[in-house]
Amino acid sequence: MARGTLRIYLGAAPGVGKTFAALGEAHRRADRGADVVVGLVETHGRDRTRGQLEGLEVLPRAEVTHRGVTLSEFDVDGALQRHPEWLVVDELAHTNAPGSRNAHRWEDVEELVAAGISVISTVNVQHLASLTDVVAQITGITQGETVPDEVVRRADQVELVDMSPEALRRRLAHGNVYPAERVDAAMGNWFRVGNLTALRELALLWLADRVDEGLRRYRAEHDIDHVWETRERVVVALTGGPEGETLVRRAARVARRQGDGVLLAVHVLSSDGLTGASPTALRAQRTLVESLGGTYHQVVGDDTSAALLEFARSVDATQLVLGTSRRSRWARALRGGIGGDVIAASGEIDVHIVTHDAAGPRGLALPPLTGSLTARRRWIGLAVALLGVPAVTALCLAAGSAISLASILLVFLLFVVAVALVGGLYPALVAAVVGGLAENWFFTQPTGRLTIAELDDVIALVGYLVVAVAVATVVDRSARRATAAARSRAETALLASLSRAVLAGNRGLPSLLEQVREAFGLQAVSMVEAGSETGAAAVVASCGHEHGPTEDVVVTDTLRLRLCGRSLTPSDRRVLVAFAEQAAVALQQGRLTTQAAEAAELAAGNSMRTALLAAVSHDLRTPLAGIKIASSALRSTDLDLTEADRAELVETVDESADRLTGLVDNLLDMSRLQAGAVTPVTAPADLVSVVHRALTWVSDPSRITVTAPDDLPVVLADPGLLERVVANLADNAARHAPDGPITVSAGAVADRVELRVVDRGRGVAAADRARVFAPFQRLGDAPAGQGVGLGLAVARGLTEAMGGTLEAEDTPGGGLTMVLGLQVAPVHGPRVSTAVAR
Repeated sequence: MARGTLRIYLGAAPGVGKTFAALGEAHRRADRGADVVVGLVETHGRDRTRGQLEGLEVLPRAEVTHRGVTLSEFDVDGALQRHPEWLVVDELAHTNAPGSRNAHRWEDVEELVAAGISVISTVNVQHLASLTDVVAQITGITQGETVPDEVVRRADQVELVDMSPEALRRRLAHGNVYPAERVDAAMGNWFRVGNLTALRELALLWLADRVDEGLRRYRAEHDIDHVWETRERVVVALTGGPEGETLVRRAARVARRQGDGVLLAVHVLSSDGLTGASPTALRAQRTLVESLGGTYHQVVGDDTSAALLEFARSVDATQLVLGTSRRSRWARALRGGIGGDVIAASGEIDVHIVTHDAAGPRGLALPPLTGSLTARRRWIGLAVALLGVPAVTALCLAAGSAISLASILLVFLLFVVAVALVGGLYPALVAAVVGGLAENWFFTQPTGRLTIAELDDVIALVGYLVVAVAVATVVDRSARRATAAARSRAETALLASLSRAVLAGNRGLPSLLEQVREAFGLQAVSMVEAGSETGAAAVVASCGHEHGPTEDVVVTDTLRLRLCGRSLTPSDRRVLVAFAEQAAVALQQGRLTTQAAEAAELAAGNSMRTALLAAVSHDLRTPLAGIKIASSALRSTDLDLTEADRAELVETVDESADRLTGLVDNLLDMSRLQAGAVTPVTAPADLVSVVHRALTWVSDPSRITVTAPDDLPVVLADPGLLERVVANLADNAARHAPDGPITVSAGAVADRVELRVVDRGRGVAAADRARVFAPFQRLGDAPAGQGVGLGLAVARGLTEAMGGTLEAEDTPGGGLTMVLGLQVAPVHGPRVSTAVAR
């Protein structure tokens, strides 16, 4: 069966006309003879939207009963049975009622499309899953209903229903979106001009990205390689050199001139993993790119110019920014360089060659004498060259006419390769030149002179010198690369080891510095921080003992590493700087984490104090007022009270005093829990006896039924605290299920005993179960004066202090069940009943 088509109308906010547009599309298709049915449309009381339903078949809704409440939902089964050609299903992000066929409406729509039914649906941009955090930052409201972006991206058509913020606010003010009583609140909250403008921009950008994806897909399907300049995309090539910042800023200016231009930075890595780029410089350039609104990328390729152009074409770049070559004039004369290659093959891409301070005229430069080999190896290679040439010459002379000139040249060539392996390029060049002179003097006719009689001998000797120099160069370069690769592996391993220590934060700094000291062979390493006000330096962490001169490595404006010991090479310093920057970030993160924890603790304390003041000003005042009124009436001589009236007033005083006692007890217990001052004295306790004592504190214990097996094990608990826990659980059940029965049952489960307090009240939604244990949480279901919302918080705190657990579950058939779990006491014998006054 062929899949159906999904058409989605996307809006920036409620009221822009998504549903109206969807119904208009339904009418157009119905007028063309298509079988169109309305599966579900929410009119929200809007007359014009309701009028659009006229003339269209509307499916009846399904009724779903949840916790005694009947809800109307979209009837998926009815839609599949009717199987129209087109079906209108409003509000794609809607969450279905529990017990429905699918959890979300977008799942209903996917099932319909898979069954061959084409669907017209609607969604607002704030319901896209990837944008919920951004929308929450803009509006201050977190969306509870979301739809995965991929669902909307897979739609065959997505049409934006757009409206300016001013026009939408006018529509809202005229009562075309919400009823009159909701207009003022909406205008001052969600429908502020700033909110609507930001949401509109989000919708436009999200749809633009989807259009861009469609364009890429079309070009790939039709093998279109040339660039379509639908949007300016500027790519800047970075090498990690000193010109990087100049190139990035120039490229950013080029992109900004185009209005909505996109900035992309790319660095090409060689496939062997070796690079001369400074990681620190690349990291700084990446930070600069991202601060200017661009993105940073890395690609791998041996041909830098080809890799750059391949990346540029893959992102549909229209302009490419390169820096002018930093190579010498001689090197540029021999080869045009990357800039020339890129310009020759760029095609439709405009190439900008930017000059910079690092580019300057330089002469011919030989490879540095101090390469990857140590001075000791170079001297050994030179000694081998000077001593080896006479030895090889003597061996060849001893062989006499047994070997030809070609064989002699081959022997000298092998000797030059051996010297290159030992001492590098320069000793090999010495061996090649001295060996060439020896071959000419001793083995080339006429011997004994630096002249050559035969042309063949000239060609052979020149060929030997050329091959010897070329082979020596290749061998030396390979040795340098092998050494560089080994060093890169060592640096990577070192940085990985140091990074693990960095993740430990401020507490890991001493051990991290010890690793640095050992890795670089230093006597002492210290991290020093300069004060922001006085400028005095303070040692944050250190290791080793300083003896002798020290050297500083600057990390930030206020942080530096102080090193004592040997002087570091430039490569060692580069690795050390990379580590030091990570350590500085880790130090700052550790401090920020500490500050955040302190701020969170202060916020929690402020929240607790605020809630406590609210409780004192409202809930504690109620029982005090009751006591005051009743006592004043009893003392009054002006009132003619009957004995029944006096008894009722005395009962009021007694009940108010009990309520006040319970509130104060809970407040004191919560204060002790917050301060960590609760120290339970656990002992074997008879749970059933504790339950019966706790129920004496409930206002109407006759409604509570207690069941427990005779062989119920004793539990390990503090009897006094346990009695408070059970009393709070029973009191909570009695308040929230005022008319129904309450059951308290106990039973053994493995090595635990579970006590269940079951009520038949309204229950608590699954999303709110964690909140019921938070202090001062009543979830809006308790009237003022009926507790401060501490009972369950105190119960859980005391339970956890005794090593137990307290969780909330649904009661089958409706209601809430509190499950108290306690460890079985490791004792045998008769039950222990400990009477503890409450």
